Amino acid sequence: MKILVTGGLGFIGSHTVVELQNQGFDVLIIDDLSNTSLEVLDGITNITGKVPAFEKLDLREKNKVQDFFRRHVDIVGVIHFAASKAVGESVENPLLYYENNISTLVYLLQELQKKEEASFIFSSSCTVYGQAEKMPITENAPIQTAMSPYGNTKQIGEEIITDTAKVTNINAILLRYFNPVGSHPSAEIGELPIGVPQNLVPFITQTGMGLRKELSVYGDDYPTADGTAVRDYIHVVDLAKAHVIALQRLLNKKNLEKVETFNLGTGTGSSVLEVIHAFEKVSGQKLPYKIVGRREGDITSAYANTDKANNVLGWKAQSTLEEAMASAWKWEQKVRKAK
Repeated sequence: MKILVTGGLGFIGSHTVVELQNQGFDVLIIDDLSNTSLEVLDGITNITGKVPAFEKLDLREKNKVQDFFRRHVDIVGVIHFAASKAVGESVENPLLYYENNISTLVYLLQELQKKEEASFIFSSSCTVYGQAEKMPITENAPIQTAMSPYGNTKQIGEEIITDTAKVTNINAILLRYFNPVGSHPSAEIGELPIGVPQNLVPFITQTGMGLRKELSVYGDDYPTADGTAVRDYIHVVDLAKAHVIALQRLLNKKNLEKVETFNLGTGTGSSVLEVIHAFEKVSGQKLPYKIVGRREGDITSAYANTDKANNVLGWKAQSTLEEAMASAWKWEQKVRKAK
């Protein structure tokens, strides 16, 4: 079965490609290489022993998307990762996010609706909940007003998919993930942002390597145990495996609704300082950091109720925060030695 993975050379996408190939799927990757590099293909190949097909393509170019699907009529499923993903950047440049995250989704769905049937996995986010009123967050939690344009694109994306599925032969699963961290245990692939990292863990590991002078902790006055923001940090390999399980659910017609939604997290919240301490424990070194003001668009706390994913999908996160941090550190060390 041929599966298209958009953004398949990105952080989560590349790990998902590995898991798909491990399960025997024929994978085709689209990526515009705006936040990754072709070297990731080598990493995937080294892990799986199989080179996935790859095309460099900007999904904002509608005519090229149409041409792509004309050439690949045998695609039966799509896992859609390709999107801009930084909360802070989306606040500063909202139109980039609306163009890149919304128009690309529309162009993909327009092609898929031409098929007799198609399975679609959407890379959504816990940001759709905004600052949820209750913890842990269930899939039935109210969708709050988005705290950032990035979060809003995920809300709008879910609505577009739901509306489209009602009147087409597309079946979809919306995966709302919390905070993906870590890397493949082989250290062949991992999180390698271009420029200054927008996410906590690569900033921690780069600071640990001495590439950054110190880590900025955005706010210590939140109403949490230690004053720093709380998130649910899930190992990226656990997350990738959930995508394969969700895809198999659709392909095997086990879904109970045209569009299903699942939270993907560990079910445990960890504060920024707890993540720093986990890194210090696995790396054996102290991390220089300073407390600075809160960042616009950030919320106080978000961690998942994962009962639905555990019971309905039959999936459960396996790795601890320390294991995730150890894999991220191993990856960072390998990358810097190679440069």
